[in-house]
Order: sequence, then structure tokens, then C-alpha cells
Amino acid sequence: MHRIAFLTRLIVVLASLAAPAARAEEIEVRSASLRPTEAGLVLDADFAFELTPRLADVVGNGVPLYFRVDFELTRPRWYWFDETTATNRVQLRLSYHALSRQYRLSSGLLHQNFATLEEALNVLKRLRSWLVVDRTVSLSGADYEAAVRMRHDTSMLPKPFQLSALTGRELHLESPWHRFTVHGLEQAPAPVESRELPGGSVR
Repeated sequence: MHRIAFLTRLIVVLASLAAPAARAEEIEVRSASLRPTEAGLVLDADFAFELTPRLADVVGNGVPLYFRVDFELTRPRWYWFDETTATNRVQLRLSYHALSRQYRLSSGLLHQNFATLEEALNVLKRLRSWLVVDRTVSLSGADYEAAVRMRHDTSMLPKPFQLSALTGRELHLESPWHRFTVHGLEQAPAPVESRELPGGSVR
């Protein structure tokens, strides 16, 4: 009995020690909001996380890391399944260039260089003015549910690292879906085009 009780206490202690490590591998969505613009709805979001020592070592040795942000906008319907209004995703690439000794954060054709990993991560954690719903998408002014998440895409790693990701958590970094309700959601009014007539009057 004493031995069973000892083993039980040992398991509890080990579980409590492992819990912080599991939380350290999660991304926290601290805030997220939508706002209308002339182009459509844009998302601003703030994330909180630190790279695991393994991920920091991987990117420091020249292997790029790919972070994917997913977005969903749905309209709840009590009489049927929720309606998916829009989905979107963006990929952010974090890399290190040994010749220039700089970190680079890029998305598509756009990129920015940083002197330190910390500076690059600070920008990666702050997503601003991401166009998630084009203005051509009709919105009814009803309540919508928005959801956003970020994760490190291990499928973009070289094959040897992908195998390591199958057996360990050191290369994994992700957030759960962060959901929030947006009331009376509508697109911004279309911009008014002006035309200058002879004599300086505007129509």
C-alpha cells in the first residue's frame, strides 16, 4: 500500500512538472478584432509565445520556420448549420541569413529584416490590417462569429525534422481557435467617386 501511495504521489509530481512545458509550446491569442475598410474587413490580432529551444536552434541554423494564421467568419443559424461566410489564411516565413547575420520575416513578396530574433518575433506576434473578408462579400448586419488561430506548420520543415515532429513536441507550436462575436457586422460604405468638371465644380 505504501509503495502504491508513493508511486501515485510521484506520478502527480511528474505531471505537475510537465504541465508548464506543455503550456510553453502553446500560442496564446491575446486579442483579435475586425474593422471595416474600403477594401473590406481587416483583422488585427496579438499573439503571445516563445520559440522552444529546439525551434530557436533550428531557425538559427538556417532552416526557415513557417507560421500559418487561419481565419473563419460564420453566421449562426438556429434553424440549420451555421453559415460559413468567409475563410482565409496567411503564411509567415521566419528565416535567418548567416551572411548578413539578420533574421527575415516574409509574407509573399514582402519581407522585413531584423538584427535579432526577438525583434522578428515581436513583429510576428502582431498581425495588423490583414484583409480577411473582401468587400464584395455581402454581410447582413447580423451577429457573426469570427475565429482565428496561429500555428507553426511542421509540414514545411525538411523531411528529417518532420520525422522528429512525429515523435516529439519540441517542434510544435500552436494556438487553439480564438472565437469572438461581432455584432451588427457590415461592410464599410463604398468610397464616393468625385469628378471635376470644367470651371472647378465637382459632381
